[in-house]
Amino acid sequence: MQHKLENEINNIISDLLDDYSQGKDIDNVSGFDHPDKSVIIEIIKKLQKIIYPGYFKNNSYRYYTVRNNVTMLLEDILYNLIKQISIVLKYSSEWKSAGNDTANAEAERISLEFLKKIPKIRSYIETDVQATFNGDPAAYNKDEIIFSYPGLYAILINRIAHELYLLGVPLIPRIMTEYAHSETGIDIHPGATIGKYFFIDHGTGIVIGETTVIGDNVKIYQGVTLGALSTRGGQKLKNKKRHPTINDNVTIYSGASILGGETVVGKDVVVGGNAFITKSIPDGAKVSIKNQELRYN
Repeated sequence: MQHKLENEINNIISDLLDDYSQGKDIDNVSGFDHPDKSVIIEIIKKLQKIIYPGYFKNNSYRYYTVRNNVTMLLEDILYNLIKQISIVLKYSSEWKSAGNDTANAEAERISLEFLKKIPKIRSYIETDVQATFNGDPAAYNKDEIIFSYPGLYAILINRIAHELYLLGVPLIPRIMTEYAHSETGIDIHPGATIGKYFFIDHGTGIVIGETTVIGDNVKIYQGVTLGALSTRGGQKLKNKKRHPTINDNVTIYSGASILGGETVVGKDVVVGGNAFITKSIPDGAKVSIKNQELRYN
């Protein structure tokens, strides 16, 4: 019996190795040319400790001062970020043929520029925490929000990823936001531009597309889609404005879909639940669908 199983396994392995040689896109098995997703997730977790120094402490360094703690975290982040960015730069046509030394130098420059953005990220997150507390009567304190609200966690990762996106880093920002998506059910593309005091309530099923622009003091509920009217053009639509613009002080209730790159939602607008919007809305408007008729048999 054991001999038979070994033969079967060896046959399967031979079939797989033969299949790997067919030139499929999924056949690239080089471990040194692809980013390490687990390392990128660890970078997010270490950045979280720096952004919330009093909440997500590094227990390994509990006997050190805050300065020493932050120094060790930053050095670790910098080392791993340089390594991962130098790998992904080859996905950019500009750096595809660059030598290792050139790519490493560029990765170092980008990584340092990113780390300088941490105070900016913290300033935005401070407003997001405040907006969540102000907007949710179920929040009894800000600690509850920081420790447990999936909306804030998705926003945090998006703000980190967005800065890397602006610095032209391929792939890594998307890995970060898709990790947030898998953890929270909230799908925000790293290219989306989001203002201060952003509040996501509940959050499950929210989709925010790459070219979305969101102003300050915007609140959105679960199941909201800020998407494209159509993606049938595929790659021809790359770098075009496909997703809506949401101006300041807008509230969008659950299940609403706002679609299209030319769609602009004006300031102080309230969009009711399940509304389907493909045209611009003037400032101060309140949009709702007609009440459905309930029938009882």
